[in-house]
Amino acid sequence: MELYSDIYFMNEALKEARKAYDADEVPVGVVIVAENKIIARAHNLTELLNDVTAHAEMQAITSAANFIGGKYLNECVLYVTLEPCLMCAGALYWSHITKVVYGASDDKKGFSKLNQPVLHPKTVIVKDVLEEECSKLLKEFFALKRK
Repeated sequence: MELYSDIYFMNEALKEARKAYDADEVPVGVVIVAENKIIARAHNLTELLNDVTAHAEMQAITSAANFIGGKYLNECVLYVTLEPCLMCAGALYWSHITKVVYGASDDKKGFSKLNQPVLHPKTVIVKDVLEEECSKLLKEFFALKRK
């Protein structure tokens, strides 16, 4: 039985995205959930770590794997405020994540823009959860960057 909804957990991911925003990172946030409990939280750290691979999803995958003591997240759900890029989708594929829920679509770099499946065939994908809130934060961030 689900005690919390996709909206509840996406709001938790938005909290992480706001942390990234406040740190002048692209505001993407993630939570990973197992058995209806958050086992990992992360946001983008690419600027802080000077590392192009320090996306929120990558940070959360590592944290969740450490928490459960194994590399497969086949009983977990990832909530992310922005559609994962190809790199993150590849990592999610290898992690065997059960479900990916994202808020805003990424029309330029999102994995769904490819003409072939990237996530594991058993992974369930849910999109547009709190899409307006997720998109607004990203648009606000980039509008300030362009000034």
